[in-house]
Amino acid sequence: KCGVFLLQSSCDKDVILNILSVLTDLLSLGTGRRIHYVISKGGSEALLQALATAAQTEPPDPGTLLPLLRLLARVGQRDRKFGLKVQKAEATDIILSLTRRNLGHHLHLTHCLWVLRVCASNVTTGTVLGINGAMELLFKVITPYSKTHVRTVRAAIGALAALLKSKSNSRRAVNRGYLGELLRLYQDWHRNDASNNYIYIRRGLLLCLQYVTNTQLGRETFLGSRGMEILFTSVQDCLSCKNLDPIITTATHILRKCYPKEHLPVVTVRSSYSFPLPGNVKVEPLCERSEGKQLKGDSESEGEEEAETDQDNEDVDGKEEDYDLETDVNKLRSRPVLDRPEGDLGQYEALCAELSQDFQELEFESEEKKSLEERTESLPSAPSHFIPSATSVKHPNCRWRNQSVTETGPDPGEEDFKAPLQSWRKKEYRWDKNDEKGDVAEEAQDKDFCEEKDPARSPVFALCPLPKDAAWYKKMFYPHCEALITPGPEARLESSDVIGNLLEKHRGDIPFHSPRFYAARAKCVKSIPGYRDLAFPDFWGHQPPPYSKPLLERKHGVQRDKVFDDVRRLIEPGDVIGRTVFDLDDASHSSPAAPGCLTFFSKFESGNLRKAIQVREFEYDLIMNADVNSNQHHQWFYFEVRDMKSAVPYHFNIINCEKLNSQFNYGMQVVMYSVREALQGRPRWIRAGQEICYYKNHYRCSAAAGGGMRGRFYYTLTFTIKFPHKDDVCYLAYHYPYTYSTMMSHLDILQQTRNRRKVYWRQQTLCQTLGGNPCPLLTITAMPESKSRDDLEQFCNRPYVFLTARVHPGESNASWVMKGTLEFLVSSDPIAELLRKCFIFKIVPMLNPDGVINGNHRCSLSGDDLNRQWLAPSPQLHPTIYHAKGLLYYLRSIGRAPLVFCDYHGHSQKKNVFLYGCSIKETLWQAGCMVDTAVVTEDVGYRTLPKILDKVAPAFVMNSCSFLVEKSRASTARVVVWKEMGVLRSYTMESTYCSCSHGLYRVS
Repeated sequence: KCGVFLLQSSCDKDVILNILSVLTDLLSLGTGRRIHYVISKGGSEALLQALATAAQTEPPDPGTLLPLLRLLARVGQRDRKFGLKVQKAEATDIILSLTRRNLGHHLHLTHCLWVLRVCASNVTTGTVLGINGAMELLFKVITPYSKTHVRTVRAAIGALAALLKSKSNSRRAVNRGYLGELLRLYQDWHRNDASNNYIYIRRGLLLCLQYVTNTQLGRETFLGSRGMEILFTSVQDCLSCKNLDPIITTATHILRKCYPKEHLPVVTVRSSYSFPLPGNVKVEPLCERSEGKQLKGDSESEGEEEAETDQDNEDVDGKEEDYDLETDVNKLRSRPVLDRPEGDLGQYEALCAELSQDFQELEFESEEKKSLEERTESLPSAPSHFIPSATSVKHPNCRWRNQSVTETGPDPGEEDFKAPLQSWRKKEYRWDKNDEKGDVAEEAQDKDFCEEKDPARSPVFALCPLPKDAAWYKKMFYPHCEALITPGPEARLESSDVIGNLLEKHRGDIPFHSPRFYAARAKCVKSIPGYRDLAFPDFWGHQPPPYSKPLLERKHGVQRDKVFDDVRRLIEPGDVIGRTVFDLDDASHSSPAAPGCLTFFSKFESGNLRKAIQVREFEYDLIMNADVNSNQHHQWFYFEVRDMKSAVPYHFNIINCEKLNSQFNYGMQVVMYSVREALQGRPRWIRAGQEICYYKNHYRCSAAAGGGMRGRFYYTLTFTIKFPHKDDVCYLAYHYPYTYSTMMSHLDILQQTRNRRKVYWRQQTLCQTLGGNPCPLLTITAMPESKSRDDLEQFCNRPYVFLTARVHPGESNASWVMKGTLEFLVSSDPIAELLRKCFIFKIVPMLNPDGVINGNHRCSLSGDDLNRQWLAPSPQLHPTIYHAKGLLYYLRSIGRAPLVFCDYHGHSQKKNVFLYGCSIKETLWQAGCMVDTAVVTEDVGYRTLPKILDKVAPAFVMNSCSFLVEKSRASTARVVVWKEMGVLRSYTMESTYCSCSHGLYRVS
């Protein structure tokens, strides 16, 4: 402190030199704490005052100036307000004057440039320096390639880069032609620096270009100066040298930023499908909703790196923002009024028939004790134990158990389910180690299915003839299966024979799946496009591969390679084919445009592919369809591809993704299903694709195309696949598909295979969806032991557990978790039997059937996210939510509010399985609010179930759970059921799309 005071007050040269020497020694040792201490005691101001005093001497004394400038540069780097202090001391002119005076003295000039760079780090000060001619001065110092005075050139380039962070300086540099000069300088240094000795100078010039192109004028001038070609060509020379990664990274950033922004090659980004809403309700532009917060429309800001955060279901990727937490205790504790007339709740009494059941059928129990073989034809059912052990994961040894067939009330198309059931013979299927080894070996082989000339010779199980309506299969089943079964076009079978051959080849060894049941259910589905084709994987079914697969290891530099491919399209347009080969909006593109093209198809249940464009011979750009009555939510895809060549790398680029990040960057792969593999006895969805990455591209959403939405960024998911068979039919999907028809046929099989004497099962229709499809409601519990008063009273007094799933159609993993839940609940596992005896399970396995059917990712046919409608659902627009909430209201009104409510979801950003719950105290604590424990009391029972799952469920992670109540989630099922129904244990359960990061299912 004394030294700083003397520096300010003393005019004695020796004193000043001694103080500068002492400060230099002190600040050159130790940590930055010393520098910060000097700054806090006014060190910056003292040094600037000393500089002003020294500069007034004629001529200036270099013995004083050099150590003074070195100290200023060192202290200024740590002083965040240094630029403002320079302006306050009116030292900008002094620094520029010293720089001009020393143009011929490179040692002194270098020190002046260091201080100039520190001053310019403040945008305001940098702007003042730019106005006063600093850039012109620097361009006199920056020379073409030379081995002399390199240190001075490097300092000048650093100062120029700092100046160009100011957008006004950047525009001034462009207007004065400095951008072209920077390009020429970079080319010269790149061309002559063959030994890569001056990487820092080359990168410094690139940084200058990067800051200049942060403005719209800079990007336009850069393109007009052939900057894309210059940088692209030069960076190709750097790819082979690891040391040049800093140059490659900076150049790649400039190329991505300056790539001309384009609209998606579609007429409108609104969905190809539209649905007229009841009452002529106008669909709001989605840009006015909360999902549009990430949009940016300022053309000047597009060059900046935007902060990328993602909102996915119940969480952002990272810590919840405190400002979003609900901190109003009254709102957290309040119980909203009923959102409908109380008299309307009586209609839900019919959905709780178990409370008034007389169980007359128990009198006939003795007549029901027949052998399982007489009661059902061996539909493959579940293994007796559902939670795999460590050994069973590696060596599955599953024996399928048959259960008795029972029936419930009539259902649409019921006759279609009865007849096919009679055609199955009893079969027991078993895997062992030899099977696994054989399957793994077969996976690596490339066998041509055409070698099997006669499908009838395959060791399959005979089936009775098809039902009378086999002609319907002819209309519905896509013709590709015929081509795969028959040896050639000259011997093609009639479609009914094709289906018969397919069913004869089906082994019947897929648990809880019947192709006949599926096809009969699919016949009843109502979709906007009027689907007439079945996707083969959903019809045929699939089994898990008998082997585990590690996460895909990300190849170094894969993203920049893809960016360079995009740039190559721009600078070498003659190499781009640009042929549309599939387009939902134009039926003329439903077949190959030329020989050698892949053929795409997505008009089947849950399918989503809007357009396919052939870019090069083996590369295709793909565009997903938006949700119905929407112009966004592009994530889910599911489509068919055929007419491929084997062992050829095909590149697919899905160019209109919207998520800011994806598990595809962290080892996730797309899933693929091969029809030929399935017909050879390996019906599997497998993880496929190499060179996978997910990155922001150059496509934007315009106001005209987006229906008012402007500035939305799109992202590309790119992957490469080598198909194992020539002319195969393959399906690619974001995640393992689970369609509405799959669910309905699964429920039919569970209904018929459950043990009627032990399992109470009732399937009802909660309501009809907007699209006219029934939304099923299940009631599962244990049958009473007898008709005695005590047993019936125990039956009726069991607490309820309410489970829902698939409110977001793209989260198919939620349906797979629900499928396992249902199979477990009706099984003979002792734990399942105990759960049935203790609880009554009310289950809505699919809250958004229309969205699932029509290939949506997030919304229903109304264009709304149904998990944001629980506060005030519309009976016309959101019938499934309205009636699910009504049923919960009814249970509360009769004093039977559920003990547990859980809504199943899928999470695209996190791994493992975890829960979100609700807690007043944890929310207030997280928000930093004082909690008066005398006023705010809370039962901590909401943590019981997560703690149990953390102990017994290998995929569950307690550390990922959260019990915060956010304002933005106030209309979700979790929060509404907690607040309005008073359900303490109200949860959202999230399941990963990708893998587990710990425990039994951990994938490396």
